[in-house]
Amino acid sequence: MKAEEWYAKVVAMPEADPVNIFYYAEALRSNGKYFEAKTQYQNYAMKVPAQAAMANAKAQACDAALKLLEEPASAIVVNETAINSGNADFSPTPYQNGIIFASDRGGAASSGKDKEERTYGWTGRPFLQMFYAQRNEDSTWQLPVMVDESLNSKYHDGTAAVDSSNTTLYFTRTNMVKVKNKNINTDPTSWVKKPLSNDYVNRLEIYSAQQDSGKWSNVKPFEYNKVTEYSVGHPALSPDGQVMYFVSDKPGGYGETDIYYTEKQADGSWGQPVNAGSTINTVGKEMFPAFDQQGNLYFSSDTHSGFGGLDVFRAKGSRSTWSKPENLRAPVNSPKDDFGLAFMPNQKNELVGYMSSNRDSNNGTDDIYSFKLLSNAVLLVTTLERIQMPSKKSTTQPLPDVRLKLAIQGTTDSTIAFSDRNGEYLYGVMKGNIYELMGEKFGYLSQSATVNIDTTSLSDTTRVTLIFDKSTVNQSIIIENIYYDLDKWNIRPDAAAELNKLVRTLKDNPSIKIELGAHTDSREGQGYNQLLSERRAQSAVEYLVSQGIARNRLTWRGYGETRLVNKCADGVECPEDMHQMNRRTEFKIK
Repeated sequence: MKAEEWYAKVVAMPEADPVNIFYYAEALRSNGKYFEAKTQYQNYAMKVPAQAAMANAKAQACDAALKLLEEPASAIVVNETAINSGNADFSPTPYQNGIIFASDRGGAASSGKDKEERTYGWTGRPFLQMFYAQRNEDSTWQLPVMVDESLNSKYHDGTAAVDSSNTTLYFTRTNMVKVKNKNINTDPTSWVKKPLSNDYVNRLEIYSAQQDSGKWSNVKPFEYNKVTEYSVGHPALSPDGQVMYFVSDKPGGYGETDIYYTEKQADGSWGQPVNAGSTINTVGKEMFPAFDQQGNLYFSSDTHSGFGGLDVFRAKGSRSTWSKPENLRAPVNSPKDDFGLAFMPNQKNELVGYMSSNRDSNNGTDDIYSFKLLSNAVLLVTTLERIQMPSKKSTTQPLPDVRLKLAIQGTTDSTIAFSDRNGEYLYGVMKGNIYELMGEKFGYLSQSATVNIDTTSLSDTTRVTLIFDKSTVNQSIIIENIYYDLDKWNIRPDAAAELNKLVRTLKDNPSIKIELGAHTDSREGQGYNQLLSERRAQSAVEYLVSQGIARNRLTWRGYGETRLVNKCADGVECPEDMHQMNRRTEFKIK
């Protein structure tokens, strides 16, 4: 906020350098004032034509941020104050019953010269080290402690990734390298842009360590570190542990920092790194890759369309083939830096996310937050009215204003909505959950459905259709696809599936009583067909009773061949499929 106030004063001065307009716009955007920021970007574009393309792109990004803000909240975000300190705490990764994270809170006893050596000159705080916080059974946290000495060096250590067996840890370590070229970014994979020293550059490396009897040992560098030329850091493992993703500013990438991947070889070594591709990587910074249990990639970017600073994005795919990255929206993302995700189940086996952000900090330090996504998939509900035609065929049309109630199976909390004029409504849902959906409208039979949001589907959209019949007394409603074999009255498996829908309708509408009517084709004699239809109707009733419907709600009647739906009467040659249309079952509300 202070920066915004000072730049506002500077740009009001007639002699002010136009670059201050740009800095003012950046400060406004960082504080979430997108409309005001857009105006200043446009002002800068007019005053500095050479920078117009960049400034106008930033102005368009403000429009995108305003549009994102119109979307419903994506999560519930909570600051994990029991973990956080007054210094930087970020990039949690699950380990055993807790998390490992990076922090510059200090922890080693140090004083005098040793204290100076262990202080980072740019921040004035201790170097980053890795800490461990154990989670209690009630989801509270124990006091964080520094991890094994072998993992923490003289300079920065962290972020980290642990394999599924908790036996191999990959982590980032900083190396101070003396350089000849002094006009370079000293820490290409951080958000610190000013040089720490004209003589040294911070370069990142990846190291691995093995756990043995509760201790970490065998610390060794990643095969493809090249600290004399570029940084390699921020490791993340695919769920199967066979692919490691990381961040680098090595030459040949798309932007400032790119995400790369390497595949584990048969001998346990890692293969030649490959760029994850232009769908993920941009001209800016892509950083902090992470995965959930379904293999979705999460990463942070300052260039994909977002709120400003680093935003978290999600993409489906693997290696260099990805879907278009999706912004996780607010409140997971903010105008500040948001990054470093991890996922782990809580005591109720609910998946909880953890992330890092400097959104609440006055001094730019980061905190760890937990969040529960409110939706990571879409349930598209379509409500249709079934209309019975004189030919006994039926058609459907959209049914608007249906009251929809959605609840996670086994819970009482529900979300109420109404289908639109096209008979549709989009719910945000979570993959892996089973939902109970109920639709109601006056004058129509209520309809419900159980919906399983599949975790293995490549699509984020699950579709369900509710078909409504008018609750009109004595109007025949055909039960679709209830057919019988010639001269048979037993319930076929395909007929059982359709009768199950009627079972659901009767349970959704407990006050109605119905008559089941069965019909035959014209073959055989009328007396035989009458008896056969009665047996078919009774067979359908017995099936409904077996599924829990009270017998006193059901009556049945056989109509024989007296109500054919087509021309296939006695003596008329017809194909089998037309005869089968006459072998049908209907119900009436009595």
